[in-house]
Amino acid sequence: MRIGELARRAGTTTRALRFYEAQGLLDAPRAANGYRDYGEEHVRMVAEIRTLQAAGLSLDDTRPFVDCLRSGHEAGDSCADSIEVYERKLAEVDACLDRLNSVRADLLAKLAAAMARQPDPCRVTQNQETRT
Repeated sequence: MRIGELARRAGTTTRALRFYEAQGLLDAPRAANGYRDYGEEHVRMVAEIRTLQAAGLSLDDTRPFVDCLRSGHEAGDSCADSIEVYERKLAEVDACLDRLNSVRADLLAKLAAAMARQPDPCRVTQNQETRT
């Protein structure tokens, strides 16, 4: 199939496909007329890339999954390198959640302290009038 059909079937643009190709994620043989000649395996690869990006992985992170598909596996996460990416990304997410939980705890403590000092805090209206 040509690039336009692949883009349509994969739910993306030809520009994105050319970018994936430039990044080494897609490799399409050229037909005699010079057109790229994509197959069903490319639809699977693009779907894998898009699904992984939607889950927060970078294009570079998708490389082991694409390589796994290229090597003939049914799923892009059937290979050890793909599992390592999942583990690394989960560690990054956990670290992020830890930081957010720390910020949340700090804000809760500040709120509790503020409420303890003034059980009925004053409110400021939009025109900067103060009510008690």
